[in-house]
Amino acid sequence: MTTRPPTPSRRALLRAMAALPASAVLLGGLPELTGTAAAAAPASGSATRYTIVPFLNSNDGTVNVYQSDDATDFRLVQASAYTPPSNRIRDASVFKHTNGYYYITYTTHTWQDVSTTIGFARSADRVNWTFLYDYTVPITNLSRAWAPEWYVDSDGSVNVIVSCSTTDDEWIFTPYLLKATNSGLTSWSSPVALSGIGSNHIDTFIVKVGSTYHAFTKNETTKYIEYATASNLTGPYTISRTGDWAGWGSYREGPALVQLDNGGWRIFFDGYGDGNYYYSDSYDTFATWSAPQALAGISGTARHFTVIKETVSGGVSLSKNVSRSLQSVNYTTRYWQEQSSLLNLPVVTSSSTTAEKQASAFTVVAGLADANGCSFRDSSGNYLRHYAFRGRFDANDGTAAFAKDATFIARTGTTSGSVRFESYNYPGYYLRHYNYQLRVEPTSATDLFRQDSSFVPVTAWA
Repeated sequence: MTTRPPTPSRRALLRAMAALPASAVLLGGLPELTGTAAAAAPASGSATRYTIVPFLNSNDGTVNVYQSDDATDFRLVQASAYTPPSNRIRDASVFKHTNGYYYITYTTHTWQDVSTTIGFARSADRVNWTFLYDYTVPITNLSRAWAPEWYVDSDGSVNVIVSCSTTDDEWIFTPYLLKATNSGLTSWSSPVALSGIGSNHIDTFIVKVGSTYHAFTKNETTKYIEYATASNLTGPYTISRTGDWAGWGSYREGPALVQLDNGGWRIFFDGYGDGNYYYSDSYDTFATWSAPQALAGISGTARHFTVIKETVSGGVSLSKNVSRSLQSVNYTTRYWQEQSSLLNLPVVTSSSTTAEKQASAFTVVAGLADANGCSFRDSSGNYLRHYAFRGRFDANDGTAAFAKDATFIARTGTTSGSVRFESYNYPGYYLRHYNYQLRVEPTSATDLFRQDSSFVPVTAWA
């Protein structure tokens, strides 16, 4: 079978004269996450759903739909979910409108071609998409209109931020804002350049926190993602972070942000220089960021996407203030058990001693750091927490750090009635068994990891 070569980056021409950077070096160890996060875990019976609609490294003529409950482990919902009737589909941005429909806007041509339009499509279910129209961006002498990004302002107005270049220099991009002038998103205001960001910036993504607009944008000269702020959507923006200010490295593009269930912010970006797709988290309003991690499962497959977050029904319903034993999904004779203050997974049967049965029963209580999460208390009143990523039981010392270490967000497991427990302060890290020990480890987005991290709450052994 002939293997199709990867679709070249739209920046290939721009970087052709420069040597490719070395592969990104991931900084050792995930730092303890700081800052006060708002309680945002899904309530009992509800679930968080993150959706992305990326084009593929191997094909820029179609997009897949993936979803995740933790913004880390994305699973395929539909391959080739939308193929436009003509041209290409790159850099798709997705959002859900107040009319209940999902919309994507996208780049309509590959990087080599003149591209004066951006495309629009609509879906009622995120899976089945209908082409709406291609919109010619009304800029004189327009050469390329790339990477349109939805932005819904706090006043409810719907906007698209698009990177545009003109024929006098087709590789120098400036971010422009288009504002929808009707609810059907078929009529747009005249383009307005975002003041202060300036030319030679592309892939501008904006979020608003309080009264401040925060813009993340790629500098096409340095190949770094920069950071700017403004008090108005159209600016003037002040770029205050340049170079490798966040430790993400160079040759990064397509930044997109979403707020996590623990209140932190996650940025995703395309590491086109080394072929990976990365994420990084911030808990201090974008001042500092965790070391970038390759996105498990789809890194190297998915390209340039944005993320929408929703709360949907059908999540885990885990009763609180009830004693439970936790049974492994893939080793059904094994259960959580406290042994010398550590959490292990031995075999427990009706023939086990009373002490063993008592050590395999835990009270599920409201999360110490987030009441919508959960914590586990043993018979002596100690709480399960992660310490050096090992599951262990300690007395609550009353600190915020302990509360976060001892809080888990319940996610749907691999079998009916099973639950996965995600670390509250290390998103994407789950309690899983390895060598029959319980540890908090980052998801590998594999079926084996999902099974190793799935447990069934059952009637307590004691």
